[in-house]
Amino acid sequence: MKKLMTAAKPAALAAVLAAAMLAPAPAMAGSAEGKLQVKVLGTGVLPDGKIVEVKNDPLGLTAGAQTTANDNYVPTLAVEYFFSPNISAETICCFTQHHVSGAGTLAGADHIVDHVLVLPATLTLKYHLPLGGGIKPYFGAGPSMFLYFGEKPGSSITPLGVDKVKFSNDLGFALQAGVDIPVNDKGLALSLDAKKYFMDTTAHFYVGAAEVLTTKHSLDPWVVSAGLAYRF
Repeated sequence: MKKLMTAAKPAALAAVLAAAMLAPAPAMAGSAEGKLQVKVLGTGVLPDGKIVEVKNDPLGLTAGAQTTANDNYVPTLAVEYFFSPNISAETICCFTQHHVSGAGTLAGADHIVDHVLVLPATLTLKYHLPLGGGIKPYFGAGPSMFLYFGEKPGSSITPLGVDKVKFSNDLGFALQAGVDIPVNDKGLALSLDAKKYFMDTTAHFYVGAAEVLTTKHSLDPWVVSAGLAYRF
């Protein structure tokens, strides 16, 4: 489904915890050369997905149909470990909530799927280019899996008898690029980041125990972030 995800409470809690970690503490002295880095970011999730395959459609519901989903903006937390000054691994945490609407012959069907919680579990290996003044552009890549929770059929399809929707948790891939710009020499920096995901999912629609529609979708979202980093 195209364009994913209104911020969920777990993401806000993660941001609060990360802010607490940034508070000064003798046991966590900041260092521009530290092994660990924590980032608190504001993130936009900008998918560009479409139906790429109809696997099961006995009622002929998908002729000329497409789907869209809302962009969303959420707080995210990133944790990064440096194996060397130039090599690191990073994972991110955020939950986002979305709804899916129709396009094409489904235009006007504003609520096909409601309340989809998505966790984009991602691990990237990054290479940092050291420049003057401590500025460090980087690029990376790694696997990702979108985990879906709480999918519900929306008001546009429940009159058809659809009472259950399920998205597949499929494995994909992410490319990443960004830059960390030091604010001081104590590990605090401004971080700008962009990821391009290559991700599919399969949507299963049920009436009772019968699966009445199965469609595969290319999500391929851009995920762009900006915020603060603290290295120690």
